[in-house]
Amino acid sequence: MVLWVGLAFSRRASRSAADYFVSGRSLPWWLAGTSMVATTFAADTPLVITEFVRKEGIWGNWWWWAGVPGHMLVCLVFARLWRRAEVLTDNELIELRYAGRPAAFLRGFKALYFALLYNFIVMGWVIAAMATVLKSVVGVEGWTGIWTCVAVALAYSAASGLWGVVVTDFLQFFLAVGGTVVLAVAAAAHFGGLEALVAAASAVRPAAAAMLPPASEAAVFSAAWWASPAVKTGIFLCFMWWASHGADGGGYFIQRMSATRDERHAMKATLWFAVAHYAVRFWPWVVVALASLAMFPDHQAHREGYPLVINALLGPGWRGLLVVAFLAAFMSTIDTHLNWGASYLVNDVYRRFLRPVSTQREQVYAGKAAEVGLMVVAAVIASFLTEIGRAWIFVWTMGAGVGGVLILRWFWWRITAWSEIVALATSVLLAFGFEAWAALQAGPLWRPLATPLQFGGLVLEQHHQVLIVVPCSVAAWLVATFLGPPEPRERLLAFYRRVRPGGWWGPIAHEARLAGEPVLRPVVLLQWAGGVTLVYGLLFGTGALLFGTGAAAWGCLAAAVAGGGVLWWAMQR
Repeated sequence: MVLWVGLAFSRRASRSAADYFVSGRSLPWWLAGTSMVATTFAADTPLVITEFVRKEGIWGNWWWWAGVPGHMLVCLVFARLWRRAEVLTDNELIELRYAGRPAAFLRGFKALYFALLYNFIVMGWVIAAMATVLKSVVGVEGWTGIWTCVAVALAYSAASGLWGVVVTDFLQFFLAVGGTVVLAVAAAAHFGGLEALVAAASAVRPAAAAMLPPASEAAVFSAAWWASPAVKTGIFLCFMWWASHGADGGGYFIQRMSATRDERHAMKATLWFAVAHYAVRFWPWVVVALASLAMFPDHQAHREGYPLVINALLGPGWRGLLVVAFLAAFMSTIDTHLNWGASYLVNDVYRRFLRPVSTQREQVYAGKAAEVGLMVVAAVIASFLTEIGRAWIFVWTMGAGVGGVLILRWFWWRITAWSEIVALATSVLLAFGFEAWAALQAGPLWRPLATPLQFGGLVLEQHHQVLIVVPCSVAAWLVATFLGPPEPRERLLAFYRRVRPGGWWGPIAHEARLAGEPVLRPVVLLQWAGGVTLVYGLLFGTGALLFGTGAAAWGCLAAAVAGGGVLWWAMQR
């Protein structure tokens, strides 16, 4: 099916770079939003959720649950701004907002950084996860499994561009979710119901089914308090949603928002993503993760817990369908990262610096070639990744301090290209500095990515390191902002007239004399609060229905309805 889609859309995608990378800016919200959800559901996702639940319990997922406020901010504010900007990639915005050599350097550097280093790590762990599933369930070893997955995903992605990606994502999402629901039902039936399953998992790990971090009785500022679940969750909630490199959308989310028909479709797509990402698809994975904890309590390779349940509970036929579901999830992520990474290399490197006079057809061919190269290197990197969850957190740490400047560049005229350069450089250097420090401490036992550090009597886990990375990065870019000259007035005026963001633009806004409302208005705060309540209410209400009490479930769902009502009312205004 996906190969047919690739052929069917290949002619449409080959007309221009805009058709190949942003579907001619004609995607409806339901297609763009579902593609976002499918992209974040890869073969690695159920495996990582299983790692979190087996190691810490359900509450360990606060690492990504803490992103709800940020995603609602993207939905209500940045979706409209990105669609107004009408850029092919988010890096193109850099030279709309800033001027001169620093802007050109920043655009090229970020394109190479995210298309290569960041993208290789992400695609590497996704391929490694698919290889784990094939090895555990089908018995296909190592490189055979990796290169088979690579060939399937690359074939249709390179042929059809973003059109083929989003259409296949739509089909693959429902196939992948359907497979995980089947396995969750089988896991619950194996134990005689969800209540018995939770009891069996709780016998192995008492807090396995807890959605909130267990309270710690340790004294404040003691080593035990420093390592407590509450501190870990608090750090995620305080920094995750605004401090990271995805604070104003993130690369492939921005690509989908830019590809929609208009601002309203961009907002609806992102809202559908937030609801489906957090509240719809998550709980079947948790049911299977708890079952793996109860069935295989001593298994130390935690990410293998999910495929172990597949092997234990499903026979021929159903097991094959689960493999197909994982392949669908795998391809829906890989195809996006191939197309998105290629868009950076073509639009922000090849067309900007190497071949400014290249034709549209030449750019499309360059995109296809870039996808092949990205896929081959990512497959090689996949063989070196051992713990997917550690790679997830390390990638976040590399960009943990740049979120503030990414948000403020839209709303504060004083932000400059040097602000972004210094913010990104500080975060990346500190992240790799921590890894070098860990290597010196651990010697030959060092495991790359997200390694804990010893500092006196305290252990600095990755979330503790963020307490150093974020303040240092913010301080560094603020100094760079105030010490350096502002951007040229003409560039600021052109940007403000194009995007109309509102905020602290002072004389620039007055001189622009714009008609119409800017995006940043007081009612947005009310919209944001309603949206956050809606998503968290649905998330925890569903979890309480499955594992908790009826009263808690209906209370959370009632809060979700109230939050949704406030969001709808405020959006009408």
